Amino acid sequence: MTDVRVLSDGDVAALLSLPDLLPEIERAFVKQGRGEVERPPRPHFPVGTETPGTALTMPAYLHGDPTYATKLAAVHESNAERDLPTVNAQVAVTDAETGLPLAYLAGTRVTSARTGCIGGLAARELANGPVRLGVFGAGTQARWQTRAIAAATDLERVRIYSPSDSREACAADLRERLPDVDVSAVDAPEAALSGSNVVVTATTSAEPVFDGEELEEGTLVVAVGAFTPEMRELDGATVSRADGLFADVPEEAVETGDFADLDVEATDLTPLSDVFEGRAGRESDGGVLVVASVGSAVLDAATAGFLYERAEAEDAGTVVEL
Repeated sequence: MTDVRVLSDGDVAALLSLPDLLPEIERAFVKQGRGEVERPPRPHFPVGTETPGTALTMPAYLHGDPTYATKLAAVHESNAERDLPTVNAQVAVTDAETGLPLAYLAGTRVTSARTGCIGGLAARELANGPVRLGVFGAGTQARWQTRAIAAATDLERVRIYSPSDSREACAADLRERLPDVDVSAVDAPEAALSGSNVVVTATTSAEPVFDGEELEEGTLVVAVGAFTPEMRELDGATVSRADGLFADVPEEAVETGDFADLDVEATDLTPLSDVFEGRAGRESDGGVLVVASVGSAVLDAATAGFLYERAEAEDAGTVVEL
């Protein structure tokens, strides 16, 4: 018998602070770049019959941390029709020294927050001045990207585009959360690009979501939606215009639809960790930069460990005997 702390989504929300999480995600990136992590292959497989989805298992350990974590995630695009989240997850936290279970967390918010922090950190390091943000997508991740960028940078304004009316609801939600930021929905991709020096794509699209020729000079593009060869948010013009291509996991990002049919190899993508180590970054004000993210279990492990330590300190959640 052992005690396990169970954290509901409400518990995670109460414990989570983006300003406090950002340095933890940066630390995780640096350790990943130095090879100071364990990150086994991430199996993903189809599930379901009437409304198929993709299931993923994502274990990871940061060397020296007292815990490791395993995330069980699922992506079901048809959930939008049920008014359910497209991505759902749970995270198991385990003692790294004994192997005893320590905690079980509602993981959907963990995924959302750590992915949002990728955009926040990228914008902090690579954006050209105060941020004028264009967002493609109006779902959960569009909101988290915007919130994390607001936490990490001087965010001046946001323009949200989605082909559905969801863009209006997304903009309204963000105006409530970010009352000092000018946020509005726009009805065309060109309107989201116009005047933006940071562009985030957070969709489940299988086709490019904007024309790369329309990007303004000096724009940073952060693409977080595509994680399979069938998914694509960026066109060839965006990639060919880029002075620098960065990725959280280059060898996995290069296999997504954003790069799969282009003459791009993993070695053409600079690990984002190099930016935090000062080995890479923006070299000119006018250069277009691209950051591609497929997600890393290392970030989940760092986030889950951070939340578990907070929960222990505050005696949050519910303790059960397993």
